[in-house]
Amino acid sequence: MIVAGAGLLAGLGFWAAGNSGSGSEEVKELTIYSGRSEEFIAPFFARWEQESGIKLNVRYGDSAELAAQILEEGKNSPADLFLSQDAGSLGAVSAAGLFSTLPDSVANQIEKKYIAGDRTWVGVTGRARVFAYRPGSIDVLPQSVTDLTNSSFRGRIGIAPSNASFQAFVTALINQRGEKFAENWLKAIKANDAKIFLKNSAIVEAIDKGEIDLGLVNHYYVWEVSEALGREIDVQIGFFAPGDIGNLVNVSGVGVFATSAKTSAATELINYLTSKPAQISFVEDTHEYSLIPGVKSPEALPDLKKIGAPQVDLRSLEKVQQTQELLVKVGLL
Repeated sequence: MIVAGAGLLAGLGFWAAGNSGSGSEEVKELTIYSGRSEEFIAPFFARWEQESGIKLNVRYGDSAELAAQILEEGKNSPADLFLSQDAGSLGAVSAAGLFSTLPDSVANQIEKKYIAGDRTWVGVTGRARVFAYRPGSIDVLPQSVTDLTNSSFRGRIGIAPSNASFQAFVTALINQRGEKFAENWLKAIKANDAKIFLKNSAIVEAIDKGEIDLGLVNHYYVWEVSEALGREIDVQIGFFAPGDIGNLVNVSGVGVFATSAKTSAATELINYLTSKPAQISFVEDTHEYSLIPGVKSPEALPDLKKIGAPQVDLRSLEKVQQTQELLVKVGLL
């Protein structure tokens, strides 16, 4: 289990225990649907519980699956907040009108491009799409995701179609190049005998074992697997050419349900997660990017602005259902 760094513990003293952070509300509990892995976000939740005196009831799951459940529950959802690992799942819930509008005072240090234009959700951490690969196994590294359909990569690539981050990438591909292009690319990847995995971490592990040579993942999974195994792994991070959709920068983010009667406490939790001490701890303890200008990048990784990310409006990633239907159509789900 990853523990919150000393800097976070020292820097968040203003979240004093006994402060409900809720004005006239007498809040004892908040319910969260979390698409973020328990291993990484639970230490932050535990710190909030300790400092605020508010118990957090957390339901963990895949972001896309939780979003689908939320859409089914509608206004009957028992949750107060939805913490997602990608903007697409947040956008789908927002488009259904299930989030409240967050005041400008909430997450006011986060760059505006990582916040929904209508302020129904805010970004918490940044995650870059990359290709992970085994050094020495590939003569010429790919410059675009379209290169991965070449016969030279047959049977050597790993993807995770059921993962929310991969689905967000495909949604961005649809928005940028059109659904027909995305369909043809997915068909070509499948025909090129891409190996299917359930999780990004499993892709990285397979590269380390020499079972595949390259995989499409979020940047921090290379670090995560190395930490879990307690050793350096035979995997490196690669970026496509500047502007390629394979370099998509997505965010984990959070929204408050319009039906919640505990909005003040919920927004103070968001302010905690987006405070500078917490953002520094995310970088150090989970290897994700901070969304606050001036906070250093994860170790050995370029600045978020220097990775050649394409210009993508994160709100456009909300059409998750369309993407899932396409993945079913081509036989990847």
